[in-house]
Amino acid sequence: MRWCPGTMIHFMRCMRLRVCSKTRSRSRLPLSMRELWAYLKLVARSLYFNVLWNSDVAFDSIFEPVFWTVDYVTRWFGVVFVCLVVVLTSSILMVAYLILIPMVWNTYSTAWLAWHLAYGHWNLVMIVFHYYKATKTSPGYPLVVKNDVPFVSVCKKCIIPKPARTHHCGICNTCILKMDHHCPWLNNCVGHGNHRYFFSFCLFMTMGCLYCSISGRNLFIDAYHAIERFKHTDTEKPGVPVTGMGVLIGLLPPGQTEYQTSAPPYTFRDKMIHKSVIYMWVLTSTVAVALGSLTIWHAVLISRGETSIERHINSKETKRLAKRGKVYKNPFDYGRLNNWKVFFSVEKRSHWLTRVLLPSGHTPTGAGLTWDIHPIKKDMMPV
Repeated sequence: MRWCPGTMIHFMRCMRLRVCSKTRSRSRLPLSMRELWAYLKLVARSLYFNVLWNSDVAFDSIFEPVFWTVDYVTRWFGVVFVCLVVVLTSSILMVAYLILIPMVWNTYSTAWLAWHLAYGHWNLVMIVFHYYKATKTSPGYPLVVKNDVPFVSVCKKCIIPKPARTHHCGICNTCILKMDHHCPWLNNCVGHGNHRYFFSFCLFMTMGCLYCSISGRNLFIDAYHAIERFKHTDTEKPGVPVTGMGVLIGLLPPGQTEYQTSAPPYTFRDKMIHKSVIYMWVLTSTVAVALGSLTIWHAVLISRGETSIERHINSKETKRLAKRGKVYKNPFDYGRLNNWKVFFSVEKRSHWLTRVLLPSGHTPTGAGLTWDIHPIKKDMMPV
């Protein structure tokens, strides 16, 4: 009798299936555990069985706990940063009102003193107004109800349509219209609704710090030299011990064993005044350099019709199209002057005074949901 290999293979397969079925029936898990295991496998497979899978998705998934921690800490520290701005600004005002103005009141001429008071208080009003508006004004959010506004994508966090120039803020946990960045010093996002307030605050704060630094330079130098003199005076010994024949020949009165020096030519109040002047000059000079650099950078972005986020996106698009021999053009760049007109909502010549150089709570141009994407050759506003 001839043995058929196919019959042997079929017999072994039947035995294998029978053994496996017995094993499975003995080790079968409860239904809830099997459902949980199936769900975990589905979640694991969803990470890589996706046509949209790329390195960015993997990076976001791996570092999601780190991002969440940073966002939470930044959101909490925002209140601390706002309080720090208020405290530091108030300290400079105290030095100015309690020390500087009394010092120069009888030194400057009436006209020069009037100019300092007028400019200083105008600058102070502009700083306080724009900082308050930047912190309290909403940056602008996309519509969450059904609408006909055109959109460019769907936010994967909010699951809502995102109009052009809209980006998601992980700290605020929402989408922001024409988002520039999240500013911890404002504890608020900088977007379409408060971008003008943020830039104006940076500009006038820089101007104020430069004003204090330049006008207080001579006072700072005098205070620094005075502190140095105080240090040398403090290091001198208050008396020289006299012993032996010195007492007998009458160098000192009976019972006195040391020369007595006169009281120091300064008081604690004098030291605090000079140190306060030094503190004011160092702080304002440092802020003028740091905040001035940031203000110049944002002025360049505004002139180009960009935000901080769009600057990064446009740079990548420029490089990508350059490899194809093409030139990228920012669709929201209307020309330097027109960009500033749109930014400040200048519609006539008088608005340069009433809306730029004076406190103004006017709303920005447009709703931030739609934008003209073609550069306009003529002036958008006849100013």
